[in-house]
Amino acid sequence: MKLLHDKIMQEGKVLSSSVLKVDSFLNHQIDPMLMKEIGHEFANRFSDQVITKILTIESSGIAPSVMLGLEIGAPVVFARKRKSLTLSDNLYSSKVHSFTKNETNDISVSRNFLNEDDNILIIDDFLANGEAVKGLLDIAAQAGANVVGVGIVIEKGFQDGGKLLREQGVRVESLAIVDSLEDGKVTFAAEARA
Repeated sequence: MKLLHDKIMQEGKVLSSSVLKVDSFLNHQIDPMLMKEIGHEFANRFSDQVITKILTIESSGIAPSVMLGLEIGAPVVFARKRKSLTLSDNLYSSKVHSFTKNETNDISVSRNFLNEDDNILIIDDFLANGEAVKGLLDIAAQAGANVVGVGIVIEKGFQDGGKLLREQGVRVESLAIVDSLEDGKVTFAAEARA
């Protein structure tokens, strides 16, 4: 997705050989026009699927998920990382380790919002080691729902998450695949440049 690649090149900051900071348009401040285009691109890539729910994790997966939801007319459900007084029982839960924050969180979704009749598309901002997606896949499995695929805004192709998910037969569509962050420079995978 050229627009996303251009935005990463213009505003992304390489903090190390494994960390790309995109808080000016995705993780802290959100560029609504870019999110709209991201939602449209995910809708095109998964147009061959019937999607009844979009599942993501708070907080950076919410913006692209909502834009996709607007595009296809499907509700967005996000897994919470924090305990809530209003979300205390009747939950699907899983443990997720964050690469960026180096911490493990329990994520939860109310059983009221996912069930065996759902065709779920999982959306997330980054894919590194695949921990967040694995947690969301676990929650979908607990609900007995069908996962039609995973949409990722930025995949770190130099980490194993995407490879492992694809080897398990999960359809993963990444809008930008970063091959390297070496020498402070973003290098995209050839197949993701279109």
